[in-house]
This record gives sequence, C-alpha cells and structure tokens, in this order.
Amino acid sequence: MTGQDWIEKDFYAALGVSKDADDASIKKAYRKLARQHHPDQNSGDPKAETKFKEIGEAYSVLSDPEQRQQYDAVRAMAGGGARFSAGSGGRGSAGFEDVFGGMFGGGGGGRQQYSTGGGGMPDGFDDILSSMFGGGGAQGGFRPQTRAQAGQDLTTAATLPFREAVEGCTVTLSVDGRQMTARIPAGVRDGQKIRLRGKGRPGTGGGPAGDLVVAVTVTPHPVFSIDGHNLRITVPITFPEAALGTQLEVPTLDGSTVKVKVAEGTPSGRVLRVKGRGVKTAKQTGDLLVTVQVAVPQKLSKAAREAVEAFAAATGGENVREDLLARAKE
Repeated sequence: MTGQDWIEKDFYAALGVSKDADDASIKKAYRKLARQHHPDQNSGDPKAETKFKEIGEAYSVLSDPEQRQQYDAVRAMAGGGARFSAGSGGRGSAGFEDVFGGMFGGGGGGRQQYSTGGGGMPDGFDDILSSMFGGGGAQGGFRPQTRAQAGQDLTTAATLPFREAVEGCTVTLSVDGRQMTARIPAGVRDGQKIRLRGKGRPGTGGGPAGDLVVAVTVTPHPVFSIDGHNLRITVPITFPEAALGTQLEVPTLDGSTVKVKVAEGTPSGRVLRVKGRGVKTAKQTGDLLVTVQVAVPQKLSKAAREAVEAFAAATGGENVREDLLARAKE
C-alpha cells in the first residue's frame, strides 16, 4: 500500500462507518461485510473478491489505533482524499503548506513550499511520509509500518459418533460465518477440547493466525468405552465359567473377535487385558480391557435350584466374608 493509497482510499466508507466510530462499531461492521463478501459465499464472483480485499485492507488499518491515527492525519493533510493539484505558481494549496510548516519547522519568515509535477503528489511528500512511517521514499511511495498481531482464537463444538472418535475423522465445521474442514485425532474423549493451530482468524501485519478450539461431545457406545488409549468392555460370564474357568470370544471395535482365557476361580470384576486392540494413534496403540462380570440368573428351574442348594450344602462351612469382617476391625 502506497502513500497515495492512504490519501485516495476512504477506509471508513469501505466499512460503512463514520469517522468517529468506536472500535466495537468498526469490528461489527467488518464482521458483517466479511461474511457477506467472503469468497466461500460468492464463488466465482470477482467483484465480491475485490470487495472482500478492500474491507480487509480497511479493517487492518482502522482496527490498529496507531495506524488509524496516522491514517487520519494523512487524510487531513490531503484534504480528504483528492490528489493535490498545482496552482499557477507550482505550489500546493496554502492550507497544505500551513499544515506541513507547522509539523516540520517551516515557520519563520516564509512557508515550507512543495511543488507538484503533472498534478500528482507534491514533490517530497512521499519522503516526508516515509520519514513518518518508515516507508520506501519517493520512488516507491511509503508503506505504513504495520504492527504484527496474532489473529483471534475461535471456538466451536462438534458431536462425534463413538467409532469416529476412536478412529479419528475429518469433520466440517461452521466457524465465524464460513465452512471449514478439520482433522480430529484418534482417541478424542467426551468433553475434550482440541486446539487446531492456525485455524482461527487471520493475523494482521504478518502476524500468525489464531487457533480454533473444538469442544468435542462423543456419543456413547452400547458396549465399548474409552479409557485413555485403552478401550473397555464388560463381558458377562456364568458362575460355572468363573469357578471352573473357560475361554471367551470377545468382540472388538473393528468387528472381529478375540479369544480370552478366564482362569479357574476368576472373581467377578477382574480385568483381563488384550494387547494392541485399543485406540491406535501415530505414537502408540492401547489395549482392550475386558472386565468379567458374573451373571446371576433371575429365575431357576427346579433342577437348577436343587443343584445350587446342593452346592451350598457342600460349601456350607466356608465364610467368604470372614476376611472382610476382620479387616473392618483394624
């Protein structure tokens, strides 16, 4: 952007705000226009693309207090935006000379004079602006020094089916009036917040873009649950299987099954580990944790009841709570 750009372009008009608009009004106007003219909403429309760039350029200046002050000063010097025109004597207007005379020591007996060439900017004007804002001199105009600022972080939410949360997936998110795709890593948990670097609002003055924070809700699965990098499943077994031992066929999340050995005398609630059947990420693979739970029959046939009574009689001398009662007295 050159010095002439600042003189000729009315950034307030570009955003549709008054010159005394506060920061909140400028931001509100920018957001509204950015959504309206964003290229994603106006695919193939060059006018919308040009307008989007114009409002972005205007906002980058007016949202920065220092740049806005400099812009207002330059516009005031230029009389609001028209190119300076030469008088018959080759000098700029008297008001223009007075402003620069006051700023740069053109007092005394005479005024600091600036001449124009061909109706353009006064000779030396770019040099003066360059000294104010660190620009490139009369040859290439000036470029205002833009303070690098990081873009604002944005937040959104996503609800994932359990399987997609475990395996990782790509989701489409509506953020700040625009659609974007984001990769959710494998193993995300319900309530977890995922920070996606550089997916927030663009920075200004060469600053980095902000981040996008995604609050994740995971739909529960009827069988599996996530525990860190591990998956958990509870498998019912009968009392004879727990007492005598057995081999179980346990389902896995990928649709296959694995065989798990239950040792003789396994108590209800014991956890058996199946290596490598948990959450798989680039860094590690978790396990499948199988909790066995002894199922108590709700109804017994006559023969089954007699068998249980016979078992109770055979083990009647055993007190399974004896250790509990002893430890409770400690």
